[in-house]
Amino acid sequence: MAKPRDEMLTIPQVVEEIGVPRATFYRWRQCKKGPKAIKLPNGSVRIRRSELVRWLEMREESA
Repeated sequence: MAKPRDEMLTIPQVVEEIGVPRATFYRWRQCKKGPKAIKLPNGSVRIRRSELVRWLEMREESA
């Protein structure tokens, strides 16, 4: 059985999903605090859905 393809998200999709301004997301990237990203040859940036989920889970506070 083939492994399902990991969705590649654009920055507008990511900031809408996590509810932060675009400038905040770019500041996190600059400080190396954002999720790992893939920079394409045309300069576009993509974030794998699995990486976004992993990154969010690492920030989840325990009860």
